[in-house]
Amino acid sequence: MTPRPSSSGPDPKKTAAKQAAAKKTTDKQAAAKKAPSKKTAKTTEGAGTAKAGVKKAATKKATPKKATAKKPGARQVTAPAVEIAVSPSLDAVDRERLLAGTHHDPHSVLGAHRVPGGVAFRALRPYAREVTVLSSDLRVELHNDGDGFFSGLLPLREVPLHRLRVAYEETVQEVEDPYRFLPTLGELDLHLIGEGRHEQLWQALGAHPMTHDGVAGTRFTVWAPNARGVRVAGGFNFWDGTGHPMRSLGATGVWELFLPGVGAGELYKFEITRADGSRTFRADPLARATEVPPATSSVVHASHYTWGDQEWLARRADAPAHEAPMSVYEVHLASWRPGLTYRELAEQLPAYVADLGFTHVELMPVAEHPFGGSWGYQVTGFYAPTARLGDPDDFKYLVDRLHQAGIGVLMDWVPAHFPRDDWALAEFDGRPLYEHSDPLRAAHPDWGTLEFDFGRREVRNFLVANAVYWCEEFHIDGLRVDAVASMLYLDYSREPGQWTPNARGGRENLDAVAFLQEMNATVYRRVPGVVTVAEESTAWDGVTRATHHKGPSGFGGLGFGLKWNMGWMHDSLQYMSHEPVHRRYHHGEMTFSMVYAYSENYVLPISHDEVVHGKRSLVSKMPGDWWQQRANERAYLAFMWAHPGKQLLFMGQEFAQGAEWSEAHGPDWWLLDPEYGAAADHRGVRDLVRDLNTVYRTTPALWRLDTHPSGFAWVAGDAAEDNVLAFLRLDADGTPLLAVSNFAPVVRADYRLGVPDDIPAWHEVLNTDAARYGGGDVGNPDPVKPEPQGRHGRPASVRLTLPPLATVWLRPA
Repeated sequence: MTPRPSSSGPDPKKTAAKQAAAKKTTDKQAAAKKAPSKKTAKTTEGAGTAKAGVKKAATKKATPKKATAKKPGARQVTAPAVEIAVSPSLDAVDRERLLAGTHHDPHSVLGAHRVPGGVAFRALRPYAREVTVLSSDLRVELHNDGDGFFSGLLPLREVPLHRLRVAYEETVQEVEDPYRFLPTLGELDLHLIGEGRHEQLWQALGAHPMTHDGVAGTRFTVWAPNARGVRVAGGFNFWDGTGHPMRSLGATGVWELFLPGVGAGELYKFEITRADGSRTFRADPLARATEVPPATSSVVHASHYTWGDQEWLARRADAPAHEAPMSVYEVHLASWRPGLTYRELAEQLPAYVADLGFTHVELMPVAEHPFGGSWGYQVTGFYAPTARLGDPDDFKYLVDRLHQAGIGVLMDWVPAHFPRDDWALAEFDGRPLYEHSDPLRAAHPDWGTLEFDFGRREVRNFLVANAVYWCEEFHIDGLRVDAVASMLYLDYSREPGQWTPNARGGRENLDAVAFLQEMNATVYRRVPGVVTVAEESTAWDGVTRATHHKGPSGFGGLGFGLKWNMGWMHDSLQYMSHEPVHRRYHHGEMTFSMVYAYSENYVLPISHDEVVHGKRSLVSKMPGDWWQQRANERAYLAFMWAHPGKQLLFMGQEFAQGAEWSEAHGPDWWLLDPEYGAAADHRGVRDLVRDLNTVYRTTPALWRLDTHPSGFAWVAGDAAEDNVLAFLRLDADGTPLLAVSNFAPVVRADYRLGVPDDIPAWHEVLNTDAARYGGGDVGNPDPVKPEPQGRHGRPASVRLTLPPLATVWLRPA
């Protein structure tokens, strides 16, 4: 603050204030030159002390005139310097910047500060009638300077510990002064944020209820480097952020404010002043809770959940995912049982999944999203479980109950893009921030969304920390990463001229490659036992290769644990859609997957994408009448469970739902109602899925060597004329399982297949034509002994009865 010059004269609206802190002087000429100050508030005696914690105002000294006449030998005497009191009210520049929302350091001018003449108190409280400073036995009413500003100068030596009493038209509040607190964010946090290496970013940014200097409140922090100013608005200030400007913390682009008295459950947004002076209200990118859509405010959240899944976590890392059994039930949470909350789902979903024998669930959607019809693939709340089904602790309860039931939890994670909603991430602080600055690189060509700028370290940090967040805070066991292909290629869905080659002249998005490698390496290092799964639909080399191992392309691996086998899914469903009489011409669609089966660690997905938008449900893809459709599905599922790779099946397909899935009503559970005439048909398919999982989990040959060629051997891969496929799956010790599929609608009796000659007998452990599944009960009820008649390059063979449109599994007797 600059003191009022003595020539300016007194302020006609103010009276002279007491200057107890000014030094007394007998020099009347010097005393006469003191500038009159504005009126200060009346005060009672006494005052406490407190740490200033803010910048002290500059002190101006007045020097009395020297005597003109000097006696020989006389000592010259200089009067002591006199501290001139300053006006406590804000100058025009600070006042204008605070009202315009463009002040980068409000703590330097608001609150209490040592100034010449004492301590200046300043408050910005829009709509208030009176503001009074309270400290010990001090009670001071501040002067109303207009536009919500209040100020006063007290003749104190130190800044006291104080509170504010704010009187509005109909209420009076006694509150802490938020501008008396030091920053709550440490230097290490700011350093890591600046480097883009804060692996627990959610603990530094966002809204955090806490106790600071013995006062309960909430710390608000947000990254907005292009903002001219940022304010917090919420229910606690009538959604007017004028009175709560945040301070900029150096060159990091982080803004911070501790608001005393604000706690969990409060709604808030950030009011950002953009470079052009316009303002925008934005949801917190790191909000850990949100309002229920379509409302868009962020919610201050404090978790109080106590976990009970210690036993699950202790053994989660016993074996890597690709060497352990994994059959996944994909669930759209909002429509699995429409209307159920997280906690209500926790009472039903674990029991259902455990009964069917699945090892994992994959949940969608989890992160908050504005439009339910997007199935969660257009995320606006990357750190917040969707509020549609409950709060974050409710979601933790669901995960906990699944773990206690022995079920792992995967979730869909969407780091590729985000929607353009003007209250979310798009041009967050007035300029491209989370999205690429080049419009051609920013706009996703297929979905009308914006792609993340993977080359910006702070954006990579936001996403890498988000992956860690779900695994550490919510005990998620794996992330299924959506739309990886769209991230990897600069020319993805773009025509020539719509993209620019990378620095090497290629079409690979080098920034996205680096991001995915960093994300995977960080997650696997920090959270042992988790798995990351890529939905990647191209032949990118090394999706599941370690990041430090380079492949033929010269790139290190992306570091994923598993990859969806989209080729297998497309080819096998295409084969099954053909009438059996034509399948002989498409035999390669079922065998080609084994050409590349060990190029990556695969998951075989029959996901939600395959049973919507005119693609028909799984059973409805099958040809023939209702009996044949169900038989085809059963045969296909058993073929899938025996094929190398993990399995994923979307809800409703486990009981042959005929209708396509719709998020509006979910699975047709009524098909299983005993009162429904065809319920037995649907229950039969579900019983098969249960038995597939039971045999699968107890048969290491079906999963131990999923990613190694020694775990598979063709028996009959070329029987196209018969529509027959037969192969062996092998455990590490050589123990086999024989899987045989007959995709023709005829019984094949005495069908001879070559087998190892060291197995005395084989017995049927699963037959999809069993009567209890709805089949014709054709099969091999008795043990089958090999005969010394070679076939298919093997010294022995067995003669089997192959049921029509069925798959049978046989193990050594």
